[in-house]
Amino acid sequence: MAAEREDHSPKLDAIPDVDIDESGIFKYILLKITDGDKEKNIVRGYEWADFHADIYERVQPGIEELGLGTECVGGGRIRHNAAKKKILVYGFSMGFGRADHKISVAKLKAVYPNYTEITFSNDGY
Repeated sequence: MAAEREDHSPKLDAIPDVDIDESGIFKYILLKITDGDKEKNIVRGYEWADFHADIYERVQPGIEELGLGTECVGGGRIRHNAAKKKILVYGFSMGFGRADHKISVAKLKAVYPNYTEITFSNDGY
């Protein structure tokens, strides 16, 4: 994936860039949402999801109801340790492929500016 192009529209701005569980190890997906020719990426990750597709199937309808397009551009896992203020993004999705973890980490750093460590690895599943 090329460097992310962040465009703004009221609809896109209304969608939070990150929604992940408060702590734990869980699957996550990186979505590209579009409003006409404007787009942005968002991160979604939850412990309840057995598969990456479970997240997409739950998130996609709410976004599309707003008149926005969605595309899952990859996935992986997140190890979120809120007590130590650390997040590790790693791995890939069997169904969607590997997300561009650099984009995911940038989104997470913006939402968790007080964390001491937010990193990624392309290793692991």
